[in-house]
Amino acid sequence: MRNEPATPVAVTLPATAGASAQARRIVGEAVAAWGVSPDVAEDAALVVTELVSNAVDHAAGPLELTVSRTEAGIRVEVADQSPAQPAPRPVQVDSARGRGLIIVAALSREWGTSPKADGKVVWAELA
Repeated sequence: MRNEPATPVAVTLPATAGASAQARRIVGEAVAAWGVSPDVAEDAALVVTELVSNAVDHAAGPLELTVSRTEAGIRVEVADQSPAQPAPRPVQVDSARGRGLIIVAALSREWGTSPKADGKVVWAELA
């Protein structure tokens, strides 16, 4: 994937189990083309995995993934067709699930949601 540094990459993904791996590959190719540091690239891969996994588990698809450069780093957005807003929940020690948004918050400079006519966008910015 060859992109101009300022050109966002936007793709539609199915809301299926394989979407997270596909999103990681797309984000990885984009940040490599842009010359983003390996540390930020690794964090972006984990963040997009969590955002896409949450959308697959809790929302309706298809999903729209957009990754773009910002002055301070990169921005990852995942749009889905559910108006329900994500919220971190208390971690249950004996559960393998429920840590996604905590991970996103820890790795991102900032994250949030934006409503849209047919759902929402969950985004994260990494420095």
